Amino acid sequence: MPRYPAPPAPPRRAALAAAAVLSTLALSACAVPRAVPDAHVPPFARVPYEPFSRAAVVAIALREWRLFGEPVDDDPPGSRPPPAPEDKPERQEGLWQRVGEYWWLGLNAGAPESAWTGKHDASGAVFSPDIDGDYAWSAAFVSYVMRIAGAGPRFPYSADHADYINAARRESLGQTNKWLVSAERVQDYAPQPGDLVCFGRGKANGLRYEDLPTPALFTSHCDIVVDTSVPGRISVIGGNVEDSVTMNQVPVTPDGKLATPDGTVLDTRFPWMAVLRLLVDN
Repeated sequence: MPRYPAPPAPPRRAALAAAAVLSTLALSACAVPRAVPDAHVPPFARVPYEPFSRAAVVAIALREWRLFGEPVDDDPPGSRPPPAPEDKPERQEGLWQRVGEYWWLGLNAGAPESAWTGKHDASGAVFSPDIDGDYAWSAAFVSYVMRIAGAGPRFPYSADHADYINAARRESLGQTNKWLVSAERVQDYAPQPGDLVCFGRGKANGLRYEDLPTPALFTSHCDIVVDTSVPGRISVIGGNVEDSVTMNQVPVTPDGKLATPDGTVLDTRFPWMAVLRLLVDN
């Protein structure tokens, strides 16, 4: 899978309906009503035991990165040869199960994708590595981190980044006040630890902040900012990057805004769309 694989196109949700029926039969013994979206969530995160914080988001993202072996990819996109199918981290013992936990815990109970893993569909059948883009888990990873950090009902958990990008933009427009993320223009706001940096992919490559919120879903990717202490760059961690949980170093201007390596304009490697700012003080 290429670097920053796109989530499946929005129409996949219709195709998932049939799979959901089969998985419901297979999982009927442990089925959970949709009316209880956090039914899978442990009490420490659901209550939560500790207030949601930037520090918690960063610590959980770094924990998952360490679990996957601390991969770092700062090479130009597409310059690394893809791994052999059998070597993809998401399909390795101990890691495909972890991806399954991202789906199970990150998404709301009853979501068709909640029974997926890094190599299995909702019925438990192994899918081919060639179609793993249909099971892209980058948004599930972000949802998992936010859920376990204690965001509770204040984060729009989803298998698609576009859901929480649009929700965050509605928050910044004042159309809602129920989310703890607000979309900020990349030229105006310097990302802080715990924030999300997001860009469009594929046909959504040209989407910009001014186009948000969109009437429909779009292919996109978001990474979690984990460090801003080094001048000229920030460290971000994303799920399903190189089929793993991977860190990247992103160039920023002297005042911390997203930039190209020369510090003058937006980074041409990534068509940055927005920064999703966490609405917390710590």
